[in-house]
Amino acid sequence: MKQIKVLGSGCSKCKKTAELIEQLAHELAIPVSVTKETSPEVIMGFGVMSTPAVAIDEQLVHSGSVPNAAQIKEWLTKESS
Repeated sequence: MKQIKVLGSGCSKCKKTAELIEQLAHELAIPVSVTKETSPEVIMGFGVMSTPAVAIDEQLVHSGSVPNAAQIKEWLTKESS
C-alpha cells in the first residue's frame, strides 16, 4: 500500500489534491493511505516552498499546484522502488 502525504496548510487546493488522489486510487483499485500533513516543520523537512505538495512513500513527487489526473495515475501505477 502506498503511503501518500498531501503537504499544505489545509487550504482548498490541498483538500482538492487529497480528494483527487483518493478518487483516482479508488477508480484504479489501488490501495493507498492518504494523509494530510499541515505541520510547517514536516513540510519544510521535505524542502517544500509552495503547496500543495505530494509525497509518496516519503519521496516528494510534486509541489506548487493541484496535480492533474494523468500525473496522479502515473504515480499510483508506478511500482515502488
